Amino acid sequence: MFQSAIFPKEERSLLSVAIPLALSALCLLPILSCVVVIALPRADTNISAWIAGSVAAVLAIVTIALFPQVAGGGAVVHRIEWIPQLGLNLTLRMDGLAWLFSILITVIGLLVVAYARYYMSPKDPIARFFSLLLAFMGAMLGLVLSGNIIQLAIYWELTSLVSFLLIGYWYHRSDARDGARMALILTGAGGLALLVAMMLIGHIVGSYELDVVLASGDRIVESPLYPLTLMLFLFAAFTKSAQFPFQFWLPNAMAAPTPVSAYLHSATMVKAGVFLMTRFWPVMSDSDLWFWVVTYTGLVTLIFGAYSALFQRDLKGLLAYSTISHLGLITTLLGMGTPLAAVAAIFHIANHATFKASLFMAVGIIDHEAGTRDIRKLSGLRKYLPFTGALAIIASGAMAGVPLLNGFLSKEMFFTETAEFDPNGFVNLSLPIGATIAGMLAVAYSIKFVHGVFFGPPPTELDRVPHEPPALMRRPIEILVLACLAVGMIPGLTIGPYLAAAVQSVLGEETPYYSLAVWHGFNLPLVMSVVALVGGAVIYVPYFRRLRDIEGVPFFRRLKGQRVFERLLVTATGRWAAKVVKVFGTARLQPQILIVILVALAAGVGAGWARLGSLPLPDSLDPVLGLVWLLGGLSAIGAAHQAKFHRLAAMILMGGAGLATCLTFAWFSAPDLALTQLLVEIATTVLILLGLRWLPKRLPKAEDAGWRIRLRRVRDVGLALLAGTGAAIASYAIMTRPAPSGISDFFVANAYSQGGGTNVVNVMLVDFRGFDTMGEITVLGVVALTVFGLLRRFRPAVDSAEPPEQQRALDERPDRHAVDDFLRIPAVIMNWIFPAVVVMAIYMFLRGHDLPGGGFIAGIIMSLAFVMQYMAGGTRWVEDRLRVRPLAWIALGLSLAMLTGMGAMLFGAPFLTSAFAYADIPLIGKVPMASALLFDLGVFALVVGATVLMLIALAHQSIRKPKPAAKVRPLVREGAGKWS
Repeated sequence: MFQSAIFPKEERSLLSVAIPLALSALCLLPILSCVVVIALPRADTNISAWIAGSVAAVLAIVTIALFPQVAGGGAVVHRIEWIPQLGLNLTLRMDGLAWLFSILITVIGLLVVAYARYYMSPKDPIARFFSLLLAFMGAMLGLVLSGNIIQLAIYWELTSLVSFLLIGYWYHRSDARDGARMALILTGAGGLALLVAMMLIGHIVGSYELDVVLASGDRIVESPLYPLTLMLFLFAAFTKSAQFPFQFWLPNAMAAPTPVSAYLHSATMVKAGVFLMTRFWPVMSDSDLWFWVVTYTGLVTLIFGAYSALFQRDLKGLLAYSTISHLGLITTLLGMGTPLAAVAAIFHIANHATFKASLFMAVGIIDHEAGTRDIRKLSGLRKYLPFTGALAIIASGAMAGVPLLNGFLSKEMFFTETAEFDPNGFVNLSLPIGATIAGMLAVAYSIKFVHGVFFGPPPTELDRVPHEPPALMRRPIEILVLACLAVGMIPGLTIGPYLAAAVQSVLGEETPYYSLAVWHGFNLPLVMSVVALVGGAVIYVPYFRRLRDIEGVPFFRRLKGQRVFERLLVTATGRWAAKVVKVFGTARLQPQILIVILVALAAGVGAGWARLGSLPLPDSLDPVLGLVWLLGGLSAIGAAHQAKFHRLAAMILMGGAGLATCLTFAWFSAPDLALTQLLVEIATTVLILLGLRWLPKRLPKAEDAGWRIRLRRVRDVGLALLAGTGAAIASYAIMTRPAPSGISDFFVANAYSQGGGTNVVNVMLVDFRGFDTMGEITVLGVVALTVFGLLRRFRPAVDSAEPPEQQRALDERPDRHAVDDFLRIPAVIMNWIFPAVVVMAIYMFLRGHDLPGGGFIAGIIMSLAFVMQYMAGGTRWVEDRLRVRPLAWIALGLSLAMLTGMGAMLFGAPFLTSAFAYADIPLIGKVPMASALLFDLGVFALVVGATVLMLIALAHQSIRKPKPAAKVRPLVREGAGKWS
């Protein structure tokens, strides 16, 4: 749906199609493009940059085209139902505030891409850089466009994950790894707090839809859960926007490439926290708790960030602390709780984005040309970088609040709000005094940046002679500086309409009158601005030499948040973890499993016995079924006994116990379970056989006869009997209790009418509970990849009496495999059986919707066909002759499952909704052609790929040594490459 002005019928019909496509493109196009870019060859630097730039340009154009729909307080909404009963929908919502952030994200993203094309060295992994940049853009767009608060929390965490990868882009550097880890831990913890806060808000309001939440302000503030919700909410916002005392992660994020820093500080990541507070300002700010916590956290951050920036010698460090200070300014305005303060906060968000992005890009040019960012080594660069210097000076003036620049206007509005009379004497004095002091410090560190870099004598400690970069590299800075000038001189014509749309979307009917005029007459805010400008110069000029050389922040050298964080991290991961391991951990796995069994046993047996008195006992037991169970039990006991003598015999007996389970399923009319259990037994038996030779040697007979070993075995037998008895009682209690909600009756009654199949089990798996199945096959794929990743570089020690030379030659034979020692099956028979097994797999797949079968069973059968080929010819035959590519099978399976679900959404149905019909095929008959067949085909492909991948991983370890690990190409340091 969309909400906007009233249009004619034809235009309304067009908009109903165009708006959902536009909103979907804003969220999906960056994510899809990042996958395309990462797949490009490393040498295609220009192609990856062009793709990233084109995507950013398209997204900017789409955002601009949507402005008429959000002007005047309008909003456009596209909602896709997912689990409407739980209030979980995929909702994309754009109003004026989301539009303003979207334009900042896309336009500044486009400029950063253009800048990075010339900044990054060709020796860097460029495709990974632009791919992550697109993913970052997509995560931020998804965050600001989220119309469901749970969806917002998910995108919030996604921004933390992608920023972790971007900050740690040069992972060969320890500072990059440390900064990325610190940012992830703090912002990730804030993300978890935000998820809980959003769930509490949904509980209070009764909905997770943002529109409903924004209309329920009184209910939220008056709820007894409001204080807890607000603290969790603010913890998330403060950690993301680097508010005191969580500000220390942001300067450490400067280890990222400069284009990342420019994007992170201006339009993404740190702006997410102030966006969150602005978005929920109408419903969360009407309380004294909000005022005191948010206002004075912002004020402390504002002053502390400005003070710390004054003593930084690294230019990026100076800009990082200035970002902290300006974020504190925005937070202070949002904390005041007045409509005009909210207007000033939104205005400064846009202004800060323009001058801060341009300053970071200018610092990147300085660093690359001069070879350093240390302000002690830089001076007089205006002679070498005249154009870059002029641009940086203008942007620094905007940061300091110099008149006729955009920063001056929003800072004037800030001074105006702090100078308003408040009946509380402390507030009435602290806000204007604190704002003036922060303004003076901002002017001082801005002068330090300009004077220390561009004025003074020529530099003498540089390794190279600086010169201007390519003209195209300066274009992004020129565009941003031009915006600073245009907004500062003619704000009403440039940013006026867009600011009005953003303000009206937040304040609604409470939007006050405000003026963007450059001159408001001689008043107290003007006096505060003059004092800030003059006071900043007075602070810097007498002490500029000391400010260049001083190391650390006076009065705060010992009080460092980073030190506290690292101390807590070391304590938590070192001392506390060691104590936990000492108490609960052991050197052997068996005692840990023993603890788990005992806990589960106590819970299971207790619950079972509590219900046993009310459970109906069976009248009689069929003697045939009793015999099956007896043989299965004897097989299990025999397997346990044979484990100490002959492991192959133990495996065969374990198969007997599994066969008893299969017969039990068939006896109780569960043929799908019986087939699945039988096929899984066969596949897992072969895979376990491949790993038998990895197990340690058996104990010698003398030690085996010791009383401790016998006592341990008696204990194990007792635990096994107790665990089996408890599991049997719990299973019996579950199977004999009446179904309270009639779930089984529902599936039986609706399997054919709504799912198009008579096999209720298969219809449940691929239709009614298709989302569960998709999660399960995803887990199966992850497990297979994990097994392969763990084993691909691992070579187990193999005991052999053969000489090393003969053993090595034996290992390198193509037809060598572990089961040769146990099974001698003619290869010719295996080759004959292979086509028949493949046909059987196809048959079981096609009949699965009406008769026992389906994608999982067919996938296991097809996997067994490959297993037989391995037994006949080894893994090399399977890989080279059959050309089985298990990773491609896994990717195909997941893609088919996902595309099937998304296909339903294209027709307006919930995710994974199935449609069905029957096709009459000659010589075959009627075949169900439900859309769930494609989903089942995805299950089939993934099961085949996962099983074969584990087979190859295990078999390769058993037949040959792995190839040596590929050498990791060292990455160059930042700024080491030439302009390209």
